[in-house]
Amino acid sequence: MASRKKKKTISAGGVVLDARGRVALVSQRGNSWSLPKGHLEGKESPLEAAHREIYEETGLSELTYLNDLGSYQRYRIGKGGAGEDRSELKTMVFYLFTTSQTELSPQDEKHPEAKWVPPQDVAPLLTHQKDREFFVSILDRIRL
Repeated sequence: MASRKKKKTISAGGVVLDARGRVALVSQRGNSWSLPKGHLEGKESPLEAAHREIYEETGLSELTYLNDLGSYQRYRIGKGGAGEDRSELKTMVFYLFTTSQTELSPQDEKHPEAKWVPPQDVAPLLTHQKDREFFVSILDRIRL
């Protein structure tokens, strides 16, 4: 029996802080929470993709780039927000941004909700264990 080949993809996104130091989180299909991010399209750089994805998932367009937060790998979130879908291994690249905008208005119907969350409350809300681990590892680097 042949094993299925894993799809390997690159996603880029951001930790976006508002003037009060809160972090933008997005709901994926209404059943999981993550930082805004998504796959690179065409010849986009990861930073360009991060800008586009943040806009699509939060409506935030006025972003100030501050820093590269690094990358990590994880499998995609499973159907219904449960477990992992091991058919796709994602490399996730993240950047730190600030914004003066306060209103979140997702443009992507697959991401129907976005909210501002104090940094200390973010990790427990993230659905994927690897997302939680990554966020905890950068927490001391994202304070305003």
